[in-house]
Amino acid sequence: MNWEFIKTYLPLYQEAALLTVRIGLAGIAVSIVVGLFCTLVQYYKIPIFRRIVSAYIEISRNTPLLIQLFFIYYGLPKIGIMTDAATCGVFGLAFLGGSYMAETFRSGIESVSSVQEESAYSLGLNRLQTMRYVVLPQAFSVSVPAFMANVIFLLKETSVFSAISLMDLMFTAKDLIGLYAKTTESLFLLVVFYLLILLPVSLLGRLLERRLRYAGFGS
Repeated sequence: MNWEFIKTYLPLYQEAALLTVRIGLAGIAVSIVVGLFCTLVQYYKIPIFRRIVSAYIEISRNTPLLIQLFFIYYGLPKIGIMTDAATCGVFGLAFLGGSYMAETFRSGIESVSSVQEESAYSLGLNRLQTMRYVVLPQAFSVSVPAFMANVIFLLKETSVFSAISLMDLMFTAKDLIGLYAKTTESLFLLVVFYLLILLPVSLLGRLLERRLRYAGFGS
């Protein structure tokens, strides 16, 4: 193990890690919005949109992120839609993550008893208020384990961004291996930085799940 090499290129990995986290969090944020929209469309069985959402979920979940990125980055410019690598990464991650989030939220909402809604309506709440104050809080607490698993999954999927020349962690590791043939050192730094990113997220998920369980939700 060449520790001098590790010390020299550590700042390069730090920059790549920050880029990876920024794009990953942006993509996850958009995927949450997309997933919640798709869930509500399916839950309220909105005509036409429901079929579109179902088709989107099937396409998104059954195609690799790499292919989706290639379509956005290389395919869309053919019809005049240009994107840079970072924007492509965010939208690719959101396209994939939106379908997973939609299924997670849907399962959470369906776990809420219909009696809860009927009770809310009897108290004078409308559909929007019932969803906001009664259904969603309970559905989210049930969905926390699957939600956090999706977040970790999407952060790990950022490793394919190197295919569109985005200077993320994987691109940095592959670049240094190609230039200096320092495979062990480059992969060691890659593993360390992914652990630094993912372990706190995993621990946060466990803590959140435990807190919600102690509060009486999701049990």
